[in-house]
Amino acid sequence: MLRSSSIWSMVKYNAKDHDPESARIDGNGRCYPNCDSTVWLRSCREEIIEPIEGHVIGKIPDWIKGSLLRNGPGNWKVGDMSFQHLFDCSALVHRFAIKNGHVTYQNRFVQTNTLKKNLAAQRIVVTEFGTSSVPDPCHSIFEKVGAIFRSDSGSDNTLISIYPFGDEFYTFTEAPFIHRINPRTLATEDRVCISDYAGVVNHTSHPHVMPNGTVYNLGMASTKSGPVYNVICFPRGDSMLEEAHVVASIPCRWKLNPSYMHTFGITENYFIIVEQPLTVSVMEYLKAHFCNHNLSACLKWFDNKPVLFHVIDRNTGQLRYTFHSETFFYLHIINQYEQDDHIVIDICCYKDPEMINCMYLESMTNMQSNPNYAALFRSRPLRFVLPLTNSVSLASRSSGKQKSSNRQRLIRSITLMNITNRLQQPRIKQSESQYADITFLTTNNKLNYSLTNSDEAEEVTDYNVDSPVNMVSLKKSRAQAFQLSDGRVLVKPELLCEMGCETPRIHYENYLGKPYRYFYAISSDVDAENPGTLIKVDVLNKTCKQWCESDCYPSEPIFVPAPNKSGEIRKEDDGVVLASMVWGGFNENKVGLLVLCARTWTEIGRCVFHTSGPVPKCLHGWFARDIV
Repeated sequence: MLRSSSIWSMVKYNAKDHDPESARIDGNGRCYPNCDSTVWLRSCREEIIEPIEGHVIGKIPDWIKGSLLRNGPGNWKVGDMSFQHLFDCSALVHRFAIKNGHVTYQNRFVQTNTLKKNLAAQRIVVTEFGTSSVPDPCHSIFEKVGAIFRSDSGSDNTLISIYPFGDEFYTFTEAPFIHRINPRTLATEDRVCISDYAGVVNHTSHPHVMPNGTVYNLGMASTKSGPVYNVICFPRGDSMLEEAHVVASIPCRWKLNPSYMHTFGITENYFIIVEQPLTVSVMEYLKAHFCNHNLSACLKWFDNKPVLFHVIDRNTGQLRYTFHSETFFYLHIINQYEQDDHIVIDICCYKDPEMINCMYLESMTNMQSNPNYAALFRSRPLRFVLPLTNSVSLASRSSGKQKSSNRQRLIRSITLMNITNRLQQPRIKQSESQYADITFLTTNNKLNYSLTNSDEAEEVTDYNVDSPVNMVSLKKSRAQAFQLSDGRVLVKPELLCEMGCETPRIHYENYLGKPYRYFYAISSDVDAENPGTLIKVDVLNKTCKQWCESDCYPSEPIFVPAPNKSGEIRKEDDGVVLASMVWGGFNENKVGLLVLCARTWTEIGRCVFHTSGPVPKCLHGWFARDIV
C-alpha cells in the first residue's frame, strides 16, 4: 500500500484558536466575536439613482479612469415575507465612478421580471434557490407541467456577477437569463434568455472574456441521450448573442444528476470542465415544480465520489483527457494554464458543500451560537497538476466501473475529509451540528446528502495504482498524479496558501489561461482575527500578504493594471486593487471604495460615502475602463 502525507498536515494550525469549546466564545456568548454577519443581512430600502459624492482619504491615483461595477444581494424582504437564502435576494448593482482622483457612488435594483412580480403582489410569488413562493391556486396541474418545458419560466434574479459582451454589460446568475445594464446610469435596458440563442437550460455565472472580446461560457443542454455540458462561444462583434454557437459538448457523468457548475477553465488550447459530485437531481427538479419546493431541494451531494477534470481540445471540441481526484466542492477556479505538457489549475476547495447551507438566513442569523459554523465554511486554495504526457488520450470517458483482476497497490490520495482532522476538532461530527436538521434532512427542501440506489452510487472509488511513480514532472511542484490499474489517472493537489480564500481575482487581461504568479482574494475564515481580510497570494513562493481593518468587510478585490509607459516592461502586479467595502455594527449607512497598491499590498487611498439607507455587501464585479 502506497501512503503519502496529507496536504493538510502542512497547514499551520492552532487547535486552541479553532476549538469551538475554547475561550473564543466571548463573554456575550458569541462564538465569533470578530465577525459581524449582519453585513450580509442588510436590505437596500432606497436606491441611489443619482451619483453621490464621497470623502477621499489618502489619494486616488489620477490615472484610474472608469467604473467599478458590482452586483449582489440587495433586499431580503418583499412585503411581510423574507427570502431564506443569500442567493434569493433581489439583485442590486453598484457603481463607483472614478476620474481624476474623484469618486462617486450609486446603486439600483436590476429590474427583473421576478422583482416586478414580487413587488406587484407584495409577496414572494417566484420560487428561488432557497425560498419557496406562495402557491398560486389559479395554476392548474397542466400549467405546472407546461412551465417545466418553458425556457422563460422560473426566476430571472441575476444577482451574482456582471460581465461585458462587447460594449454592453450584463448581470448573471445560473439561470439562463441575463440583463443588460447601462454602465453609467445602472438602468436595466434589456432582458435576454440565453436559451433562445444557445439552447441551454442553464449556464455558469462566470463566463470568460478573451482579450479579443470573444466570450465563452459553459451551459447544460438536454438531448435525447441525456444531459450534456456545452461550451458556448459568443464571437466579438455587433451580434454576439445572435452568433452564439456550441464549440464543444460532452455528456454528463450521471444522466439523472448533472453536476452543479459555477465556472469552468480555459487555456490557450483547452477548455477544462471540473465535474464535481454536487449535482442537480432531475427527478427532484420535476418534483419541485409540482410540490412548490425551492430549488435547493434539487441538489444532491454524492459523498466520496470522485471529481472529474475533463480536458477538451479547443480546436476540435473533442474530449482529450479525463483526470480523477478525491471528493471536494468548489465555486471558483482561480486560474489555469499550460506548462511543459501539463495543465495547472488552481481552485478554492471545500470538503463538501456545507458552506451553501451557511448562507441561509437562519444560519447567518444564528452563527454566533453555532460553534461548527466556521468549520463548515472552511476552504483552502489547492493546485492540481494534470500531466498530458503519458496520460491516455480519451475517445470516450472511462466510467471508472472497470474491475481490475490484478489488484496491486491501494493509494489513498489527498482526501478533503482530512480538513476535519486538521481544521476542526475530530469530536465534532456532522450529525452533531447545531443545524443538522438544516443540513441533512430533506423534509425542509435543503441539501440532500443521501445516495440513491442508482448506478451512480456504484461507481468505483478504490484507487489501485498501476505505478507509484509520480507523473507530474514540473519543477518545484508538489502536486502528484498516478496511473491507476484501470487506466485512470488520479491527481493529488498541493496547498497554495494557509488561509481560506474566496472570490479570487488575477491580472485577468494579461494572465487568464497563462502562467501567473499572483491572485487576490477575500478571507473565508469567519473565525480569523480579522474575517474581513484581503489577501494577496504568491503562488510561486506559496506566501501571502494581508490587508485588514477592524470591523471592515471588503468585497472581491479587482486588479486594475497601471498604464504602460514607453519602453517600460510592466510586472504582473504593477497596478492597483479596487474593492468596495462596508463596515459592521451601526455603520450600515456607510460604504466605501478601497485602493491598494497591488505590489506592496498597502493602502493608497479610499473614498467613503454616507448614504440615506443601508448598503448591503456585494458579490462580484467588473472594472469598466474609461466609462465615467
